[in-house]
Amino acid sequence: MNDIMNKNPKPISSYFGENLFDAEKMMRVLPQHAYERLKNVIEHGGQLDLETANIVALAMKDWALGKGCTHYTHWFQPMTGFTAEKHDSFIAHGNNGKVVESFSGRQLTQGEPDASSFPSGGIRATFEARGYTIWDPTSPAFVLEYPQGNTLCIPSIFVSYTGETLDKKAPLLRSIQALNKAALGILKFFNNSATRVFATLGVEQEYFLIDRSYYLKRPDLFQTGRTLFGNAPAKHQQLEDQYFGNIPERAFAFMTEIEQEAYKHGIPLKTRHNEVAPNQFEAAPVFEDVNIAVDHNQILMDMMDRVARRHGLTVLFHEKPFAHINGSGKHCNWSLATDKGENLLDPGKTPQSNLQFLIFLVSTIKAVHDHSRVLRAAVASCANDFRLGANEAPPAIISVFVGGLLTKVLEDLAGRRITPDTDEAWISVGIDKIPQIPKDNTDRNRTSPFAFTGNKFEFRAVGASATPSTAVTVLNTAVADALTEARENIGRLLAKGKDFNTAAVTVLRRMINDSKKVLFEGDNYSKGWEREAAQRGLPNVETTPEALDALFDKDALQLFTKHAVHTEREIHAQYHIEMENYIKQVDIEARITRDMALTMILPAGVKYMNNLTSCADGLRQSLGGKHRTVKSILALLGNVAALVDELRKELRGLEVLLTTARSKKDLRARALAFVDAKTQCENVRKVVDSLEEIVPDEHWPVPKYRDILLTL
Repeated sequence: MNDIMNKNPKPISSYFGENLFDAEKMMRVLPQHAYERLKNVIEHGGQLDLETANIVALAMKDWALGKGCTHYTHWFQPMTGFTAEKHDSFIAHGNNGKVVESFSGRQLTQGEPDASSFPSGGIRATFEARGYTIWDPTSPAFVLEYPQGNTLCIPSIFVSYTGETLDKKAPLLRSIQALNKAALGILKFFNNSATRVFATLGVEQEYFLIDRSYYLKRPDLFQTGRTLFGNAPAKHQQLEDQYFGNIPERAFAFMTEIEQEAYKHGIPLKTRHNEVAPNQFEAAPVFEDVNIAVDHNQILMDMMDRVARRHGLTVLFHEKPFAHINGSGKHCNWSLATDKGENLLDPGKTPQSNLQFLIFLVSTIKAVHDHSRVLRAAVASCANDFRLGANEAPPAIISVFVGGLLTKVLEDLAGRRITPDTDEAWISVGIDKIPQIPKDNTDRNRTSPFAFTGNKFEFRAVGASATPSTAVTVLNTAVADALTEARENIGRLLAKGKDFNTAAVTVLRRMINDSKKVLFEGDNYSKGWEREAAQRGLPNVETTPEALDALFDKDALQLFTKHAVHTEREIHAQYHIEMENYIKQVDIEARITRDMALTMILPAGVKYMNNLTSCADGLRQSLGGKHRTVKSILALLGNVAALVDELRKELRGLEVLLTTARSKKDLRARALAFVDAKTQCENVRKVVDSLEEIVPDEHWPVPKYRDILLTL
């Protein structure tokens, strides 16, 4: 905290990554041969031999002890979407019976947390519940600092006793591997010297900050992350004066501490600003390797939660914590890079590099077209259902925006005829006349769920509370599939004697024509787009249970198994886990809706009715029963009584729907029944919000939106 309060804080570069056991530190503390072996595993894969693992473990332990660590943990990301850790101390019995600090290569590379209570979708039976964590050396170990002591965190995957994945990281790593293989296959056509291709990711994290005292007074907020009742204040975001406005000092203090903690962990936060809604903010880092970027986002969310408490605040990551104002997303800026530093989605300066760029661009478009339903499933959640389709988020219809210039380029490619057997084929398509495409040539269509923004795609449908891993795993795999198909088709034409330019253009033309219906440049919020999308055959899947059906599509199963990202059993498990999670989330919200309405809202309404009755009786005695003031009070009493009766009616309806939903044996049928219960909760909300408008503040049992959102 001292550096935060200091008017002359240290330069970021002086402490960036100090809590990270990164390549620079390893190169400094490891013997040359051990460092080279580890580096080879990180860059090219394979198993680390036990001798090297022991050397690395010893160096890592000594570094961690020097940072004040007493324990280590295999830090992993189970199917809950959160992170998990079991801490073990470094102590062991020495030869003389005394306790010493010890850490071996086996302890570094593999742990056994059991963790049998994590969701597994049926993969783990109780009698074989053992699970294993396995070190991921491609993501650096780091130290988490707590006031009471520090812990060495070792990024790991989590697998079952039978070797099947039980986490979010292992499928991501598999998708990276599939993408690398497919992309290198394309680059060979261009004699590109790259030996590795990887996705890069920059995650724009939106969030709300509220005073913790208000948070603790709202059972809905601290149990679900969102308000189940509440009216927007008269002034909220409609004047658009919050966006990029002055950051409140309290929020600024929080941001400053978060940034300092993030920099120490090597998280390259770049921007901070006010978002559109009151008390809504955003933090965004510089692009990183996708695996590290996902880990960093998970670390950052945990940091933000802990640091907020120190400032008497609560950070809300829920996609829609407040009705009637903007929700929060996690915009995933995704691109492709080589180990030579080349961005494969950068158009370049020459026709030849433009052709390489176009293959990767069009392959990404085709990936989204062919697997839009699976991408929709990847961003599906109970929370995100509230956000998708609202006016601050893209709709549930997955489409691609590339901007006016690239649209013309693609239309030109798709529409021209070529003469395959002549040299003019390349020229006749106009490839050599494609202008240099500047990086930020596109208007950033904020309504598009998947927009090209100069040298990257921005996947905007991902929810703020979600791990980016799920969506990026699907995207990586889908693009790998499209690139593989492109390489195979080009290869077939080359085998028939076509020159490369003709073959590549021919394949590009087919891909564009096959995928063009997913391209849309207009307003994704408009009703007209919904109608047009339906005519194009693009799915508009509005609820999570329906979206998750895509996981059982034949194409989806083939996609994941073909590229060895998921087994069919793992996909079924994922479906089961996500459906169960949806059901549990809705059930929790329905229970809290009922409990708050019965024990807080109804008593407030009845108390106000009693006050109005006493007031009317007193006025009747002093003014007479026919006086207009008495009539006004009685009319108000009638309004409150009607709303109280309506609330009881809607609560009875909710009970019926919950009983029906819970009785369903089939998982999908139960989830769809909970969709109805979720809708009924909104009906209860409408009545409660109407009561809030007329019940005096002194009787209202929870802080209102104006208290929560306008007092930071």
